Amino acid sequence: MMQSHRLTLFVVMSNVLVLGWGLSGHWWDSVVNLALVAQVNFALGVVVRQQFFVNFLSQLVMRVPKSWPLRVRWALAKGYHLGGLHVGGAVCGTLWFFALTVVATGQVGLGLLVVYYVQSLLLLAIVMTSRPSMRAKRHDLFERVHRFGGWALSTLFWIGALLLVNERHGASSAGSSPAGSESLLAALAGTPTVWVLALTTTSTLVPWMLLRRIPIDVIRPSSHVALVSGGRSRPMAGSTRSISRHPLRQWHSFAVIPTPGAPGFRMAVSRAGDWTGDFIDNPPSHVWVRGVATAGMANYGTVFRRVVYVVTGSGIGPVLAHVLANRVPMKLVWVTRDPVKTYGQALVDEILTAQPDTLIWDTDAYGKPDMVKLAYSQYESSGAEAVICVSNKKVTWRVVHGMERLGIPALGPIWDS
Repeated sequence: MMQSHRLTLFVVMSNVLVLGWGLSGHWWDSVVNLALVAQVNFALGVVVRQQFFVNFLSQLVMRVPKSWPLRVRWALAKGYHLGGLHVGGAVCGTLWFFALTVVATGQVGLGLLVVYYVQSLLLLAIVMTSRPSMRAKRHDLFERVHRFGGWALSTLFWIGALLLVNERHGASSAGSSPAGSESLLAALAGTPTVWVLALTTTSTLVPWMLLRRIPIDVIRPSSHVALVSGGRSRPMAGSTRSISRHPLRQWHSFAVIPTPGAPGFRMAVSRAGDWTGDFIDNPPSHVWVRGVATAGMANYGTVFRRVVYVVTGSGIGPVLAHVLANRVPMKLVWVTRDPVKTYGQALVDEILTAQPDTLIWDTDAYGKPDMVKLAYSQYESSGAEAVICVSNKKVTWRVVHGMERLGIPALGPIWDS
């Protein structure tokens, strides 16, 4: 069981313990208590994916002394699996909210009950379209439901909180003198659920408050890839950035590569579907970006003394920043078809200048290698502590699991959420 699944299980089991504890004290007879525990779970799911939190966590791990035991550093390098907390929080929050809707029936006014049932339907739609099989087959639908459904939910959460507090406030102040009754604003401020909701909403809004449209330059060394450059700020090496041609439509994340001695960033967009294909064939003059560049998976690999990067095709993008920055001693293995023809001589020369001992395996000339055997041989010969693989899902999992079965620390994208 990979670390992200363990974290999801941890969240589920924690909620089961809370459920058992609350049953003994009849906690779950109260709509207010159910609303609080549901919002805590949603806050967990949102905050762990917040860009500034992800960057903060990455910076903490990257500062870990390399004198620490390898087993400890290996565990900390799994920090990018925190998406498991996102999944656990979202699923458990949804289940708690379903329970809230059932308990609220007959306890709250009709208007609030309608809000709860609409929210339950939206939550069900988001969870169902977030399943891995659905994301793979209908990614555009998943993205639209996730974004617009999430915005609608956030609005309805606030409406529901205001209605619930107003109902409870009205009931508690009935029969009291106006001078002795608590104001509605004070009642809101004294409700823990409102503060948790404020944290969740703020975490969601911050990236969109930094939404902007920037000019870009696009070079197409081949019909397979477009090399994009743009921006003014210099992003953290090894980070990723989401771009879009329209802010309310599809967003796609790509690794950003700082340009040595210059501001801005570069990224490689490879043909992998309709959106990327159209981007390469009809490159735009501007793209939209939101929030800040976010630390990528390979950043966690800097806790090791020496690593082997095993990448295929455009997987060179997520590790290229580390290759050029030379943050940690490394051996790069790049398996790709005709690298010069596909990515251009300039990029190949830049890589070889930074890492002269790079092994570039041209699949057009030599065919496809056994990636697990190749990774292991380079790990043995280079004296590395860990292997970092960036490829398609099947190859990445095969290499990572193959290395870890041998007791070798290995990292790779997990596509968990």
